[in-house]
Amino acid sequence: MSNLSLSLLLPLLASALFISTPAQAADGEAIVKKARCVACHAVDQKRVGPAYKDVAAKYKGDGSAPAHLFDKVRSGGAGNWGQVPMLPHPADKISDDDLKAAISWILALH
Repeated sequence: MSNLSLSLLLPLLASALFISTPAQAADGEAIVKKARCVACHAVDQKRVGPAYKDVAAKYKGDGSAPAHLFDKVRSGGAGNWGQVPMLPHPADKISDDDLKAAISWILALH
């Protein structure tokens, strides 16, 4: 690839990343609301469960976090954030794709 085409391509790719970020954020937020995760969680304050920002901070830089959180939401449990158990959330409550998108949104919070 020539330097000229690379210099034209890089700004285009960078802008695509910034354009998709707000849409992904809106999608993630909409998903957690639709799945009623907000009954127990909030972005920046502890409710029954941890704040999403606290989850993001705990798993920052952990490449295994998306898979771990996916399994945790599916199976439920207690002990990671206190003794109040999180109920299991099967695919009929939140689809695999929606759960993955929600986890990505949560982990991207700062």
